[in-house]
Amino acid sequence: MPKLFTTASWPIHYTVSPHFLSIQSAQPLAILSSAILSPPFAKTIVNRYVDKNYFPADPLLETKDWLSRHDFSPTETVSLLTAASVEDVSVQVSEQKWFRLGVLATAGVGNATRAGQAGEVYLDPPQIGTINIILIIDGKITSSAMVNAVITATEAKTAALQDLQIKTSIGHLATGTNTDAIVVAATQQSIGNYLHQYAGVSSPLGQAIGLLTYQAVYAAVSADKNKRVIG
Repeated sequence: MPKLFTTASWPIHYTVSPHFLSIQSAQPLAILSSAILSPPFAKTIVNRYVDKNYFPADPLLETKDWLSRHDFSPTETVSLLTAASVEDVSVQVSEQKWFRLGVLATAGVGNATRAGQAGEVYLDPPQIGTINIILIIDGKITSSAMVNAVITATEAKTAALQDLQIKTSIGHLATGTNTDAIVVAATQQSIGNYLHQYAGVSSPLGQAIGLLTYQAVYAAVSADKNKRVIG
């Protein structure tokens, strides 16, 4: 069970299996997330593999039931879904003076899309691929900086996709897929008595988020592309 890092008072580690990736913390983490199940504080983050034909009548209810059956607390767990391989997760870690950061990404780009361009819309998007990004921040960060972290990570994801020449079905450079999700999780333990009020690309935390997210997405998408070529 690899450790992501050990904070001032507790460890954060992750587990990878064919069916799910889980990140577990001994103490609750503050959460900002677009995941299907996203409590404001959580001890566990699960990125769960589902089949491309996954279409339950009530995805939220099914997710809670799955978590309970696998000994995860539905009230203390963030749950992501993906049809991409979770075993191909890319894990990037940085330790700096005012924070520590872990970025984990899984990716499938069979349903690549481009924001700002008209296309198909879905009330229930198909679970084909998906780029899921998880940011674990050991440090104290404001709620506005957590939103800023989402922006920075998204920009870095798009940069990685463009550098990899990932294109939509009609040949335009992709900015993501139609089912992408992100989690920002923070220990809210200050390091060096520092409060992160910004997470843009020119802030210390934001620059690290950009660099690590780019690296994680680039590696995860490359693994997905290689599988498609071999297949």
